[in-house]
Amino acid sequence: MSFSSFGLSPFLLQALAEMNYERPYPIQEIAIPAILTGKDVLGIAPTGSGKTASYVLPVLTQLSMSKGETRNRHIQSLILVPTRELAIQVEEVFKTFARSFPNPLKVKAVYGGVSINPQMKAMMGVAVLIATPGRLIELAESNAVHLSAVKSVVLDEADKLLNLGFQEEMQRIIGWLPEKRQNLLFSATLNDKVSEVKQILLRDPLVLKIETEADSVELIQQTAYRVSDARKGPLLRYLIRSRKMKQVLVFTSSTFKADQVVEKLRKNNIDAQAIHSKKSQDARNKVLRNFKAGHLKVLVATDLISRGIDIEFLPFVINYELPRSPKDYVHRIGRTGRAESTGEALTFVTPEDEHHFKIIQKKMGKQVPFEETDGLDLNGY
Repeated sequence: MSFSSFGLSPFLLQALAEMNYERPYPIQEIAIPAILTGKDVLGIAPTGSGKTASYVLPVLTQLSMSKGETRNRHIQSLILVPTRELAIQVEEVFKTFARSFPNPLKVKAVYGGVSINPQMKAMMGVAVLIATPGRLIELAESNAVHLSAVKSVVLDEADKLLNLGFQEEMQRIIGWLPEKRQNLLFSATLNDKVSEVKQILLRDPLVLKIETEADSVELIQQTAYRVSDARKGPLLRYLIRSRKMKQVLVFTSSTFKADQVVEKLRKNNIDAQAIHSKKSQDARNKVLRNFKAGHLKVLVATDLISRGIDIEFLPFVINYELPRSPKDYVHRIGRTGRAESTGEALTFVTPEDEHHFKIIQKKMGKQVPFEETDGLDLNGY
């Protein structure tokens, strides 16, 4: 199945082709056609499964085809998210595709922790609003935005929205929405709260469930390397060269470290680039396109940006630094071993990391074999 079979806007199809998105992910194959027909959807899918594009593409198609003028400050599509980070991430995806239209739809993300005044002024002409519940209520109560014309509402990471004390806020927001609308819920799990909201919010929904990344861990060959922090750089370069790696995704825990790793790789004549939140969206898109196309050997990423990195048949993932969360570890290594293909995940573990890595293995339900590196001659690397 291809994206062209769904009935998406030709402008979006062109954008997908330019970004080298050749085939839809399983959740997209099911969700996109259903959303385009106006059906309510409940998608149970892990982060990294392609769920964001599964609603962004049909929502933009629907809005681009809608006729009639809309009143100012009356948004047409509302995306509710639990965190500022996710709001920014979803906004980037919407903007990436929205700019492909001759008359781009205005997209805006709003969230707390920053001044509300610039966000109030920015509501003029917004068609798609991505919002955290608290800030949305503040804007609505100030008459900076109106929800009476909303055609579609998306609850992204609904399980987190409903488990972080947002219940009262969610009830108020839902009460402001028009009765006739399309409802889309996406959640990592179908817990009691999500099931309850499904009964209240959704009308005869299509329910789809995508396997978690943990289910595909068995496809991934994992190896951990005991290494001192000072020897990580030489070990990384040694592995890339000795294993003749042509495409490898390296994870670090900070933007600073990502840039530092890239700098050292380049000094050693290894083609590498970083992708993280301090890079512009255009720069990120260009780097990712080059990496997906095989024109870039090493991509160094942080966890925040990794959510948008989905590459079939990626042979290697290297954890230069461990993530804080075991879930993030599974998500990272899940970039390889996709489409029923095998892949390798290599993890650097310092003495200080040993305890945390034991927790990761326990949560994952899988023991990772270790290789010692003390006796490895890394001179020249």
